Amino acid sequence: MRRRTLDLFFVVGGFALAVLLLVLGLVLQSNATFANDYVKEQLSSQRITFTPAANLAPEEKRAGCLVANAGKPLASGPQAECYANEYIALHLTEVNDGKTYSETSGAARAAKTAATAAKEKGAPDAAALDEQAQVLDGKVQTLFRGETLRGLLLTSYGFSEFGRKAGQAALVSFLVAGVLLLASIAGIVHLTRTSKNEVIE
Repeated sequence: MRRRTLDLFFVVGGFALAVLLLVLGLVLQSNATFANDYVKEQLSSQRITFTPAANLAPEEKRAGCLVANAGKPLASGPQAECYANEYIALHLTEVNDGKTYSETSGAARAAKTAATAAKEKGAPDAAALDEQAQVLDGKVQTLFRGETLRGLLLTSYGFSEFGRKAGQAALVSFLVAGVLLLASIAGIVHLTRTSKNEVIE
């Protein structure tokens, strides 16, 4: 095989791979931009603002991200993770001694059943049991809303992470495409300097 033919093969292949990686990088970058813009738009529309530093409780100040974002509007994936895990999760543990929505809901149903049974029997503690059931039901509603918001914020964070990783992959694609492009140019230079009669044994 002639050396020039081999060089031409590598040059064409290098250019083709560079173009392919460039297109892949553009697609990934487009996805990253969409993810970041979408997350920012959706989070900004909620108009959530971090508590100002002066109003943070001592246990809240232990979370560095709450202090770093104090007073700022919530508009990014990492901020959403911080708010969900360090602020909402903290306050949800205070609603019913650290019990989850599922645990509290079960207790509330049991309390309501007991209160109804006591009322039907005319038990003297029926009113107290009914009040206890109502208190638990209020906690159920609070936990449900809090855990729902927390889940939505963490979903936004996850979506933003996909965007961030797509951006990183796009950068790698652009860099590799650049290297292949330079190698192909070097191949063209080598091709022009190689004798037409040079043969590879």
